Amino acid sequence: MAGKILIVDDVATNRIVMKVKLAAAGYTPLLAANGAACLELALQQAPDLILLDLTLPDMSGLQLLERLRAEPTLRHVPVVMFSTVQDSAARCAAFRCGADDFLQKPLDDQILLARIRSFMRARDDVEGFSPHHDGIAMLGLAEAPATFYQPGVIAIIAARSDVALKLRRDMAPHLADRVLAMTPEEAMTEGLHPGASPDVFLIESDVNGPGSGLRLMSELRSRTHTRHAAFCVQSSLGSGIGAAVAFDLGAHDLVPHGILAEELALRLVRLLARKREADALRASVQDGLRLAMIDSLTGLHNRRYCMAQLAAIADISRRSGQEFAVMVVDLDRFKSVNDRWGHAAGDAVLIDVADRLGRNLRSGDLLARIGGEEFLIALPETSLPEARGIAERLCHAIEETPVRVGTLTTLHVTVSIGLATSADIAAADIRDTLSDLIDRADHALLYAKSAGRNRVTISCNAA
Repeated sequence: MAGKILIVDDVATNRIVMKVKLAAAGYTPLLAANGAACLELALQQAPDLILLDLTLPDMSGLQLLERLRAEPTLRHVPVVMFSTVQDSAARCAAFRCGADDFLQKPLDDQILLARIRSFMRARDDVEGFSPHHDGIAMLGLAEAPATFYQPGVIAIIAARSDVALKLRRDMAPHLADRVLAMTPEEAMTEGLHPGASPDVFLIESDVNGPGSGLRLMSELRSRTHTRHAAFCVQSSLGSGIGAAVAFDLGAHDLVPHGILAEELALRLVRLLARKREADALRASVQDGLRLAMIDSLTGLHNRRYCMAQLAAIADISRRSGQEFAVMVVDLDRFKSVNDRWGHAAGDAVLIDVADRLGRNLRSGDLLARIGGEEFLIALPETSLPEARGIAERLCHAIEETPVRVGTLTTLHVTVSIGLATSADIAAADIRDTLSDLIDRADHALLYAKSAGRNRVTISCNAA
C-alpha cells in the first residue's frame, strides 16, 4: 500500500514533521515549499497523493489546485487540502476546484494516516487501470474520458426518514444528481430500484444503533451491486480513533452532523466524480481485453485467443487419450466479391458465413477468424469420421442459401475446408506440434482449392 506523497507547505517545520510521520508509516515523502516547486516535482515524480496547504507564498492553494487539475498526468491524483482557517466558504471553494478532502490544522495524526490509507486502497482498486499506465497505452486506451455523464444516484440512509428528506431538500439547489432516501434493508436489496443503483451512499453512522452505519457500509462493500459505490459516513464521532476506524472500514469521506448543505453536496459530487473515473477505467480495460480476444467484425474469437484455447484442447486430448480435429475454412473466390460488390458486401458475407458456421457447430467446439476470409475450427474429442461429417455439413450450410447483400442482391457463396486430426501425433508432443497440425489442415485446404473448391479435403497424414 506504500506510495509517494507530496507535501506542499511553506513552513519548513511542518514539512519536516510530516515527512518523519509519513516515512515512519512506510510512505515516500516528497517536499515542496511553494506552488512552482510542487508543479515541477509532481510532474517529475508522479505522486500518489498530494497534501496541499491552502496558503502558499507564490500562489494560493486554490490556484495551484486548478493548475494541477489542468495537467493531464496529474488531474487524477488525489489532493487533500489543509488550513488553520475554519471557513466553510474556503472548503467549498476547494471542492469546486477539485479537492478530495479538506482537513483542519493542527492535523490529527490518526485521522490523517487513516485518510491516506483510504486513498491508497482506492488507488490499489484500479492498479494498472491508470490511463497513463504503459499497458493501457499499448492497448490504445489512453484517450481522454467522456465528459458527459447521466445524472448520478446518491442514496441517503438515516435513522429517521424526515432527516433524510430534509438533507435531500437542502442539497437540491447544489446537486444535479438524483437523491434517494433509503432504509438499510432497501440498500441491501439488489434491483429494488431498477436503473437507480446508487453511485454514492451517505450513511448516518448510528442509523440503527451505535456503529450500525459502519457495519452496514462494510456489508454493502461486500455486495456485488454496491461494491464499487462510494461511501460517505455522517457522524458525530469526535475522537480520532472513531474517524480512523470509519476510514479503515471503507469510508471514502467522513462528515459531521450539521455540515452545511452546500459543502456536503460538493463532497458527494467529488465522490461521484472519483467513482465515475474508476468505473470508466475498469470498463475501458474490460473492453480492451474483450477486443484483444474478439474479432470486431464477426464477433468470433481472434487468432490470439484461438491459439491459447487450441493449446488447452491439446492438453485435454493428451490427458484423455482422445483425438481432436482441426479445420481451416476459407471462402471461395472472396476477392471477386470485394472487387465487384465492394468491401461492405464482403463484410456482410463474412458476418453471414461466421454466423452459419457457429450455428452448425457443437457448443464445445472452437471457432475463430484467423485471417481476412479464413476461419479455424477445433473439434475437441472428435474422431476423423465425425470431423469429416461436420466439415461436410458446414460446406452444405454455406452453399445451400445465398447471402443477402443489401435489399436486392444475393450472392452464391461456398467454402473450402482442409481437415487434420491429432491421431498421428505423439501425445507427449501435442502442444509443441500445434502449428504443424494447423499447417497440415492448411495444406489440405490448398488441395481442396485446386480440386475445384466447395469441398472438404483431409490431410494425407490423417487419411
